[in-house]
Amino acid sequence: MDKVYEFLKKSGTYYLATTDGERPHNRPMGSINMFDGKLYFSTGKSKDMTKQIHANPNVEISAFIEDTWLRLSCTLVESTDPNAVDSLLESYPFLRPAYDTAKEGLLFCITNATATFFPFNRPGDPEIVKF
Repeated sequence: MDKVYEFLKKSGTYYLATTDGERPHNRPMGSINMFDGKLYFSTGKSKDMTKQIHANPNVEISAFIEDTWLRLSCTLVESTDPNAVDSLLESYPFLRPAYDTAKEGLLFCITNATATFFPFNRPGDPEIVKF
């Protein structure tokens, strides 16, 4: 899990794909945090993405750095752990208004994950990490 976390942090932007019925939806994301041995990201309560995750919590995340790309298949679980929220807000203070003022912030925990690191334009087999 540490390798996945470091990769997503280093990438700066990763892409999260959900489904809406039979249609896929993909969007850029930036927050990723590790707390108490789990990975978390934040979004808004009223966003379409949140509605899609509640309808189908199985998502894919992808990111690319230099000569490696990552595909992370996982299940998302909504978290209300105030300590996990505090940890995320320490790492991403610009999100604080969504949590403190608008009460719009929502935290999801990444579970049942299979991460595949693929070499790009170089020899080597994919590396698979499960957590």
